[in-house]
Amino acid sequence: MDTIELKHFVELFLKRYHSYTKQKYMPVWVEIILEIIKIAVPALIVFFTIYTLTKQFFEKQYQLKALEYKQKQTSTTVPMKLQAYERLSMFCERIAIPSLLLRLRTENQSAAALRISMLLAIQQEFEHNITQQLYVSKNLWEIIKFARDETVMTINGVAEKIESSADGKELAGTLLNYLGAQEVAVLDKALIAIKKEASIILG
Repeated sequence: MDTIELKHFVELFLKRYHSYTKQKYMPVWVEIILEIIKIAVPALIVFFTIYTLTKQFFEKQYQLKALEYKQKQTSTTVPMKLQAYERLSMFCERIAIPSLLLRLRTENQSAAALRISMLLAIQQEFEHNITQQLYVSKNLWEIIKFARDETVMTINGVAEKIESSADGKELAGTLLNYLGAQEVAVLDKALIAIKKEASIILG
């Protein structure tokens, strides 16, 4: 029963009761109670009406503030997410074995020295970009870590088959031959995952 129905019911009750008591004697205590009811009920009706309206007002204000906060968060986080995708794409490209060989291989460098240089470069690149995991999905970050680990395992696995004192050219050539035999490089799969998630953010 809402406030309007309650008020109507009370007024109807009082009207009928007064009509009845005009013909009969009414005790003083009954008159007092009726007077209290006549004063209290309208006051309660007003109170509950104000309470309901106030509650609706604050709920509306909360919804508006929540929407405003969400819009601000979106305008702030989307650029940071896109920057993270860009940096992680660059990370995958920089730790790709052909890219590492191009940057790190020098003349008269041993296979062991080249191997260490490549592994250190991968570790440094990873540490430089580790905070980007805050802006991408957990699944994507796991894919990127897996791609890094696979690259490290490839370098170590190939290097183990070559004498550490051998020329770095031999290690480089063997690594490139190994990659050439693979259908899809693991880092290429990571790049595809990055582009896919970024496209979802862009809508």
